[in-house]
Amino acid sequence: MAYTVHEAKIHFSRLLKEAEAGQEVIVMRGSKPVARVVPINVAPVPRRKLAGLYRGRVTFDDKALDPLTDEQLEEFGFGCLSEGDLVSSPAK
Repeated sequence: MAYTVHEAKIHFSRLLKEAEAGQEVIVMRGSKPVARVVPINVAPVPRRKLAGLYRGRVTFDDKALDPLTDEQLEEFGFGCLSEGDLVSSPAK
């Protein structure tokens, strides 16, 4: 489908819909074609495929999820967490 520049400005959303539907849209200045609007065919990558992208490449030690020691807390800058109780004991 061909449109003049004026028609393209007025009906731009229609041009985009036509391009999304797979049609090639030509924009003309007078009788001279100056631009072509075509669809971009980029298939999105499903998110579940991204999750398995690093399968077998990333490993960690079994101790990775163990609680940190007081020395490790100090080393990582969280020394304030090792001081005192984090949760107060319930009153009896």
